[in-house]
Amino acid sequence: MKKYYSITELTREFGVSTRTLRFYEDEGLLHPERRGRTRLYRAADRHLLQEILRGRRIGFSVAEIREIIHVYKEPPGEIGQLKLMMKKIDEKRDDLRQKRRDIEETIAELDQAEEACLTRLVEIGVGT
Repeated sequence: MKKYYSITELTREFGVSTRTLRFYEDEGLLHPERRGRTRLYRAADRHLLQEILRGRRIGFSVAEIREIIHVYKEPPGEIGQLKLMMKKIDEKRDDLRQKRRDIEETIAELDQAEEACLTRLVEIGVGT
């Protein structure tokens, strides 16, 4: 495993922009070493970026990701982080299930509205 990764290497590997990496740095999620104007990312930074991007893909906010990372760094450490992660996953899953129910209800309402329109068009003698 490499000791350091450049910003270009990480952007290519993960398909993100340099702006994204700088944003995560500004948000305090990544802490690359600096040599002049060059950012050098350690293997731990690379792994952390991988986890940040996974968190974003499943819908966690930057604040939630920061909280999960912070829990890992403080007692109770990994156990606390895993428990918090499971709690956040449950919350996200519940939220998505509710959104699914809301979407299904909206689709049903749209179907009913469309059917009412079609029925009324037939009643007034207009073909569709």
